[in-house]
Parts: sequence; structure tokens; C-alpha cells
Amino acid sequence: MPLHFVYSHQDFITNVCRADGSSSCVAPTPTKFDTILQAGWKDRMDRGFFRYHLSDVETRILPGPHKFVTQLNVKRAQEKRKPQEILSVQQEFNDKLFNFNKINPEEIIFEAMKDAGWGPGALENGKLQQPCRMSVMVNVSPLEFGHCLLVPDLEHCLPQVLTAFAIQVGIESVLLSSNPGFHVGFNSLGALASVNHLHLHVYYLNHELRLESASLEPLLPEKGFYRLTDFPIGFMFYTELDCVEKVASVVCQVTDFLVAGNVAHNLFMTRGCPPNDRMQNEMERASRAGVRIAVWPRKSCFGVKDQSAFNIALCELAGHLLFKNKQDFDLTSEEHIIGIIQKYLLPDAEFSSLEQQLTHYLRDA
Repeated sequence: MPLHFVYSHQDFITNVCRADGSSSCVAPTPTKFDTILQAGWKDRMDRGFFRYHLSDVETRILPGPHKFVTQLNVKRAQEKRKPQEILSVQQEFNDKLFNFNKINPEEIIFEAMKDAGWGPGALENGKLQQPCRMSVMVNVSPLEFGHCLLVPDLEHCLPQVLTAFAIQVGIESVLLSSNPGFHVGFNSLGALASVNHLHLHVYYLNHELRLESASLEPLLPEKGFYRLTDFPIGFMFYTELDCVEKVASVVCQVTDFLVAGNVAHNLFMTRGCPPNDRMQNEMERASRAGVRIAVWPRKSCFGVKDQSAFNIALCELAGHLLFKNKQDFDLTSEEHIIGIIQKYLLPDAEFSSLEQQLTHYLRDA
């Protein structure tokens, strides 16, 4: 039986920052959440549950202003489970195909649940509702240390479409970790999701991403809604502890809008500094008290994902580039990467039109 991890607001960490040479930034002490996840992940690695043993992956930072973090992971391309055929962002769940109810139960490290009094466990029509649960299981084809999957309400067999609960727990997972390199991500169907069963990816990366401090332009700042002005252009949300539920709801409104329009999208959550309009000084640029949530609408890639290709999904859009052969890893450049990513983004006119639609939609919601 997996462990049960019950958390509350007292478990959230806000005093996180990126080392900037000042004494205010100290090495983080792992939280209970970090300790359980990392110990469980290492245990499953030692016991042979993974498709390959993940040793230290070769890493380098590409020269250039974007500071892309590149990593070589040949075995992930060779050993990963064959992806499912995806034909629509709105594709229904099919229990005949692989899903996370079919895994070895020992791959589940723990089940997370917020303590009593939270929304999903509150009274509804006078009756106490069963709290929503998040299963945390190892990704048996890991891309980095601690790579796990968050699967909300595992037995409900939800398709790969974000819910407000999944988004909120994703944000809260970031806040439960004291490590500024702990990230959460989501690939929609048509945006390189391999399994049509609702899940988010989590992992640790020991390198700062530019996304954490990239410039933002306010769209509806009162709802935490911004535009990411640095490449790759997308939408950005920002929340601190007191607004998590509100911002999660707004993010879900955006992803629901994209799903309704059959627009593929990737999402990435990370510790980040406040948006430009909320920063008062340089110390706040080092702060990682809040969470940035990037959403990139993109061109759809339907069919079966090519495992050997350099695919553009949540990691790559966030500036973490995963290579599957040594030659591409050694020879790539920032300019080359930008050219590849640009092919998968929406054209400028289409993105601008979508931005206007979403701004009006959220303003009236």
C-alpha cells in the first residue's frame, strides 16, 4: 500500500530564493514532501522498477542570452513505452489502452491529500464529500532526478484534460517543495502527451531556467494573467500563497477555452520571481516565494509521437532541452533551437487573436 501524505497550509514554503551572491539565499532544507518523494524515487530505482538506470545525465548550458539547459538522455528514446495515437485534444479516455490503473501498484510512492476543511472535502448539500486524492508515482522512463507523475483520482479514469483540482495541486506541489528547481508540467493531447489519462510531470533540475525571471507584460494582473514577452511567447500566470485557488481557477478557464477550440497546449509550473509590475527591488528578483505558471498554445502534433525525434513539449518550451543522440547534443546552438521551437508555436497573428479572445473572456468571467 502506498504511503498517505496529508498536508495543510502550514506545510507550504515561501522563503525560497535563487542564490545571487547575497547571504539571504541559503541552501534549502528538504521538506517532508521532498524527503518522501526523493526517498521513494530512489527506492524504486534501486529495486529495478525503471526501464533504465538514470545516472548523472550529461548537461551543458548553451551559449546565448536564453541560457538553454541541454541534457543528453539516449536511453529515454530507446526504452520509453510506445506512445498512444492521438487524434484530438478532446479525445475520450479508452480503458482498453494503457493507463495508470494498469501499472505495478508498487510504482506509486504515496497518495497526497489536503487536510479536512479544503474545498473537495467540504460539505456539499449537507454531506461530507470524499476529498480528492493525488497519486504520486514514478515515471519509469525518467528524464531527471525525481521524475514522477501526479495522477488525480486515479480510478476515475479522466482523459488528459486539465481540471481546476489538478492545476491547484500542481501549484501546491511546487509550494510544498523547498527546492527552487522543483518543476511541474503538463502536455495536452496534440502537444506530445503520450498517455490519455490525466497526469502531470514533476521533477528536479539543478539549474536555473530563464523562465523563472523572464519579463512579463500585464494583461489582467488582478487575475494573475500576463504575457510572456521573452521567447517562446506564451501566457503566464503568477500566484503567491494567498491566491492559489483563485489563480488555479483562472488557469483552468484558459485551458478549458483552448480545449474547446481543439488548441493543443503545454503548461509549466516553477518557482519564480514576481512580475515586473510587482517587483520593487533587485532582492525580489532573487525571490522564489511565488509560482509562475506558463501556458503555451501551439500547433497540434497528432498521430503517434516519434520517440527518436527532438520533440518540443513542456520541458523544451521552458528552456530545458532533452536530446536523444550525442551528435545533436554536441552540435546544437541557441539559434538552431529557436528555429525548431518556432515551428511549433502559433503564428504571431493567430496568437494575438487568441490573446484578445482570452482577455475579453476572462474579463467578463
